[in-house]
Amino acid sequence: MSEQLNIGEAVLVELAIDHDSPVPLHRQVEELFRDLIKRPEFQNGALLPREVDIAKRLGISRNTVRQATNKLVHEGLLDRKKGVGTTVSKFSYTSRLDNWFSFSREMEDKGLQSQDFSLSVLHVPASKEVAQALQIEEGREVVQLERLRGLEDGPFVFFISYFHPRIGITGNEDFSRRLYEIIETEYATVPSLSREEIKAMNCPAALAKKLKIKKGDAVLYRKRIVCDPGDRPIEYNLGYYRADRFAYSIDIRR
Repeated sequence: MSEQLNIGEAVLVELAIDHDSPVPLHRQVEELFRDLIKRPEFQNGALLPREVDIAKRLGISRNTVRQATNKLVHEGLLDRKKGVGTTVSKFSYTSRLDNWFSFSREMEDKGLQSQDFSLSVLHVPASKEVAQALQIEEGREVVQLERLRGLEDGPFVFFISYFHPRIGITGNEDFSRRLYEIIETEYATVPSLSREEIKAMNCPAALAKKLKIKKGDAVLYRKRIVCDPGDRPIEYNLGYYRADRFAYSIDIRR
């Protein structure tokens, strides 16, 4: 414990914010935390500096630091334990149900760098399921994009996307860019609404091999239909997430 505390204390001298910046103080502290949790020592379980020490170092209120900490705890990036301290959460990445940005954008917002472990593009006839989701005739040719994605420690989600022919996607796009950015900037189509269905399922053998888990292990299966402002479908997306590495969260107000 003393070694962990010493790491946190040593990091304090590196922390600084700009009190003259138009960026709110709590947002600046949030970005400091996002930078810290990328560091190997904190990924390996070291305690972050105490909120009271951070507040003193930066010349701000403890409530401002707490506001930033709460944001990252809510996102599942930090884990706060009473009487122990705050550490980087391990093994689980959380996405909010009311936030359906592209996977790359979601990870970037958490201070994480996503990567593709495999990517393939095919032109396939629309199955009955795909045709119904995209509201096209069965058998019509569509672009199918498959991506195995995750972070540097390994893959944890497999995506299959089908695009409405109306959009104009050819399959030759640079998919290292954010998907919805491509759709909006290159094809003048604005992703505006996402209809989602999520359930648990046992992982089949072929998928288990991709996700590096055992056949029959639990995965989160998510269907997503993305629509434009006119409520017309533009993408049908299937996502298979390792249940031990990913979670969804949602706020429900009365």
